[in-house]
Amino acid sequence: MHILLVGNGGREHALLRRLRSDLPDGTFSVTRPNAGMTDVDAVDVAPTDVDALVAWALHARPDLVMIGPEAPLADGLADRLRAEDLAVFGPSRAAARIESSKAFAKALMEEAGVPTAAYRAFRRAEDAKAYIRAEGAPIVVKASGLAAGKGAIVCSSVEDALGAVDTIMADGAFGDAGDEIVVEAFMEGEELSIFGVADGRDVVLLRAAQDHKRVGEGDTGPNTGGMGAYAPVSIATPDVIEEARERVFLPTLRALAERDSAFRGLLYAGLMRTDEGLKVVEFNARFGDPETQVVLPLLESSLVELLTAAATGSVAGIEPTWRNAAAVTTVVASGGYPGSYAKGKTIDLSDVPEGEDVHVYHAGTARNADGELITAGGRVLAVTAIAPTFAQAADRSRDAAATVRFEDAQFRRDIGWRERERTP
Repeated sequence: MHILLVGNGGREHALLRRLRSDLPDGTFSVTRPNAGMTDVDAVDVAPTDVDALVAWALHARPDLVMIGPEAPLADGLADRLRAEDLAVFGPSRAAARIESSKAFAKALMEEAGVPTAAYRAFRRAEDAKAYIRAEGAPIVVKASGLAAGKGAIVCSSVEDALGAVDTIMADGAFGDAGDEIVVEAFMEGEELSIFGVADGRDVVLLRAAQDHKRVGEGDTGPNTGGMGAYAPVSIATPDVIEEARERVFLPTLRALAERDSAFRGLLYAGLMRTDEGLKVVEFNARFGDPETQVVLPLLESSLVELLTAAATGSVAGIEPTWRNAAAVTTVVASGGYPGSYAKGKTIDLSDVPEGEDVHVYHAGTARNADGELITAGGRVLAVTAIAPTFAQAADRSRDAAATVRFEDAQFRRDIGWRERERTP
């Protein structure tokens, strides 16, 4: 079986490793693979170059195209490939609006009766500011478009919220993604990330995870693309998972199908567990990063079977099986991230205890002219540990991350701190 994997970050490295375990004799092509993606057919095309990817796929005719990042989905890559009778795991451009436009997602949820925070969408800064002054704080200001997971600003005061509007709309902190903003009520509770493999109408839910968006320990500092994650999450009981399926995933899939935008691919729900039940914080149209790095290592059954069923038929009747274990990943990032940071720092992994239950997933890595491993992004590596208990996995992940060496490396030592407080 030949699989084209579009993308080259930590999520895609985790997908590649898991797919390869299902298909040890398979052929894998990857768009501009990072330094950790070895023994693959390197496709010298950017993951966002839709025309070139379609041309390559028409020549190579892979058995399955797995689209990792959100940008090519928003640009219609899945539509173009399906039009050429290729099997694709990833939603259409219309269905991917559930991530590429937060305003669209909120309106869809409102229409479908999916629980979420009260909101208003704005294209004029002054209208948004008037709404904020009327509503008060705390309040959340979000860029409506794609902002690499960093477009949400939680504001504790009205002044902070007014400043956030200027940061997004006037200063253009997130580019075109901030041409429209969503202002929504602040929700109290604990967040969960749940992946749903969808075939257009039905869905198979994977293990719940919890990620850590803030750059600093104790969940302080600005939002990032994610500084670590763990799975499973003890508060994600079977009843909670069933609530997510019945109140969030299925109504959303129905609403999209009724708009002629049936969703085939990975529907990610970022949820808040509130006193009133689950509420949606956001939807993504692809696997999350770094949650993928803790969910997939726990999967025992075939990922290829599940993805292929969603891409070409029905997921009905598929029940994944899981390891009786916990996984924790710690992201090692460049100094300065999520702000400006330097690239090209030499990475030393010689002391990392990588093995059967410690995995190093490459994200922002490359090789220089001398073949040395160097940093090439903000989030550089994700160090995942699997162990019988959460505490053991968390300790192993943290300790292994501490053995990664490059100048100005930063990582959080408290990934899963809420879980540690409630489990022995």
